[in-house]
Amino acid sequence: QVTLVESGGGLVQAGGSLRLSCAPSGGTLSRYSTGWFRQAPGKRREFVAVISWSGDSTKYADSAKGRFTIFRDNAKNTVYLQMNSLKSEDTGIYACAANLKNPSGGGSYYREALEYDYWGQGTQVTVSS
Repeated sequence: QVTLVESGGGLVQAGGSLRLSCAPSGGTLSRYSTGWFRQAPGKRREFVAVISWSGDSTKYADSAKGRFTIFRDNAKNTVYLQMNSLKSEDTGIYACAANLKNPSGGGSYYREALEYDYWGQGTQVTVSS
């Protein structure tokens, strides 16, 4: 039914930047927090960042702190992940997900992919070393 659509992935050299976008498609969602997850080759899916519906609260994985910024523009129904100083280990499929049960993005469950209700298909980010 409702899915999220990511865009902005691609191939960049180490040290470069990418901005990923995430927007719902096929329907309208109520208030929700939005998380970004990634899965690198040979590794399990991991949490990257989350933002509350209001945009006032953001949380990052240690690997993303200082380099990535998550923000949203609800007027455009879009959540962004600005990724700077990219490293080869950032390579992976990046997917955004909406959590309607926890619009504040609080607690600790924001790190758990199973807690999210709607997902995008993912966009490939490849960082060459």
